[in-house]
Amino acid sequence: MSTENGSKINRLLHLQPSGVVLQSSWLVQQGYSHDLQQRYKKSQWLHSIGTGAFIRTGDQVGYEGALYALQKQSSLTIHPGGRTALSLLGKAHYLELATNRIMLFGGSKEKLPAWFRNHDWNTKIDYCETSFLPSEMGLTDVEIKNLSIKVSGSVRAILECLYLAPQKQELMECFELMEGLNSVPPRQVQELLENCHSVKVKRLFLYMAERADHEWVKYLDLKNVNLGNGKRSTVKNGVYVDKYKITVPKELEQHGSQL
Repeated sequence: MSTENGSKINRLLHLQPSGVVLQSSWLVQQGYSHDLQQRYKKSQWLHSIGTGAFIRTGDQVGYEGALYALQKQSSLTIHPGGRTALSLLGKAHYLELATNRIMLFGGSKEKLPAWFRNHDWNTKIDYCETSFLPSEMGLTDVEIKNLSIKVSGSVRAILECLYLAPQKQELMECFELMEGLNSVPPRQVQELLENCHSVKVKRLFLYMAERADHEWVKYLDLKNVNLGNGKRSTVKNGVYVDKYKITVPKELEQHGSQL
């Protein structure tokens, strides 16, 4: 092996933190041609985990390392959201993260690469592609396995839970999560609500926030929040809430009234 090749391989091994996927397209941008990548694969410096993606041989890579690659190498906004984000933020202690189900959200035109979808990450990956919120708004950085990854902040995470409700997320669970949203900057809530494109989500969020009796609610300026027109029925045989023109589960209305 030439000194130049040895130096290039050494640089390759330190381009990204350990535990991270190396995408072929990104490696090309760093000066590693497809031919060179195949040589490194043949020499067992790199191990393919699918078309367009490698890991360094001997490296242990979880979904976090794949997500890091999407965010840092491809500049995608795909991120852990909903319950997963709240668990990572320590806001949902009763929800075990080790339930082998990770919820990811991304923009309306952001696709999970085939190598990501098809690889076995030892956990179930659910992906929601949506534009009901601006893709980069309300995110925060969290250290996971020594990797800095963007995840939904607590307010955005609640909004994402409500976006999935009631088909993929129980409304009572959403309310229990909302109860834990005690200390958040009203300005942050205001910004997200003003830029949220889902009338259902905004109405449910405000209804639950009031039921949870959060102090920050009184600082919101609802004149600038578009709550749409007409009724929204989120569940069958529920209770109609005239203020927000939504139908909610009976147990939610009863639980809220007891606070």
